[in-house]
Amino acid sequence: MAELKPVHVIGGGLAGSEAAWQIASAGVPVILHEMRPVQKTDAHQTDHLAELVCSNSFRSDDSEYNAVGLLHAEMRNCQSLIMQSADAHQVPAGGALAVDRTGFSAAVTAALTSHSLITLQREELTQLPVSEVDGWDQTIVATGPLTSTPMAESIRALTGQESLAFFDAIAPIVHRDSIDMTKAWMQSRYDKVGPGGTGSDYINCAMDKPQYESFINALLNAPKTDFKEWEKSTPYFEGCLPIEVMAERGVDTLRYGPMKPVGLTSPHTNQRPHAVVQLRQDNALGTLYNLVGFQTKLKYAEQAQVFRMIPGLENAEFARLGGLHRNTFINSPLLLDKELRLKKQTNIRFAGQITGVEGYIESAAIGLLAGRFAAAARKNETIASPPRTTAMGALLAHITGDATAETFQPMNVNFGLFPPIPVEPKGGRGGRDRKLAYTIRAKSDLEIWLAKAA
Repeated sequence: MAELKPVHVIGGGLAGSEAAWQIASAGVPVILHEMRPVQKTDAHQTDHLAELVCSNSFRSDDSEYNAVGLLHAEMRNCQSLIMQSADAHQVPAGGALAVDRTGFSAAVTAALTSHSLITLQREELTQLPVSEVDGWDQTIVATGPLTSTPMAESIRALTGQESLAFFDAIAPIVHRDSIDMTKAWMQSRYDKVGPGGTGSDYINCAMDKPQYESFINALLNAPKTDFKEWEKSTPYFEGCLPIEVMAERGVDTLRYGPMKPVGLTSPHTNQRPHAVVQLRQDNALGTLYNLVGFQTKLKYAEQAQVFRMIPGLENAEFARLGGLHRNTFINSPLLLDKELRLKKQTNIRFAGQITGVEGYIESAAIGLLAGRFAAAARKNETIASPPRTTAMGALLAHITGDATAETFQPMNVNFGLFPPIPVEPKGGRGGRDRKLAYTIRAKSDLEIWLAKAA
């Protein structure tokens, strides 16, 4: 059999790494292009592949009642490298799957660089391949939300469409031994036990009403990062708003968001606090914790001052302060076909957050599908898209046609993207039963899809 030409994957983030793994696992050679460390970004701190720049959480791992947990399960069944590495480097996080970010990205990097069919090239590509010559007839663009300016301009020129953009913010990380545990305590919300957890996985810092109101006032009045002129019209993504932007929407907004006190009881008072700041373990050693939901655009000096108002964090030492970066994504419903190919130039596929999915695992899932589609095309085979009743199929359908191009915005996986489940005659199906019905159907349909693809 003639030697297969390689598939090119541009970008070594979660999506690009997963795409490369899936392609190589299918017996097809891959050239993975990653610009770091030749060209750095505003958010990355290492040259590891699949580096996590925001949270270290892959969110809920509940595959029976949660759409993202179902997506985890589907990707595990597809031999996902991202899920294998996450499972191997999990840290306690209640019902969520959180990872030691350094161990996780190091494991992904090691797996990819040691694979005989994967060639890693550290270089910045400034434009897309404009023809199907020189072996670039199968290319996956997975440059992510931090796509470099030259590459973004190349995408814009090829598609004829202005890329959409929004701001994404990073939460601070503190040293565990600088947290005052005479004021804080360990507890998961509702004492929930998750993968690698005990039911007491989060550090909780309680506030009474006067403390909360003083904190909100300081948050609103602290100096914020200045935007460049060209950035001022760029919207935030609603699923990852800076904490001070949420506070601007009303004094109690944070109490119904990341600072909600439900499911938590302070052992110091035996009462539910007025508001709670939760910190989640960020590394396997348990020496670093991140402030959950506290992504911010406050200036660095003010971050330390304001966040030390939180009871228990008065002497907090920060391993990393929060930040803000600009995310870019394409208008996928208008530009991509059902195999993630650019309609205008079908040798190019897009994958990951640049397609308009939001979240680590969603990005990796689209990378997984792009990799499988590209590998099949290289082998002159065809594979069907996963059923839209599955989490992967629902995401794919959303970004390649279900969403309205005129109002397209980034989207996390959720059961609202799935085809409806029929209502049972006896009183109707409650929300929890309906979610279980979604996952049962999805798991069955995925097994059938995988069997046909084998």
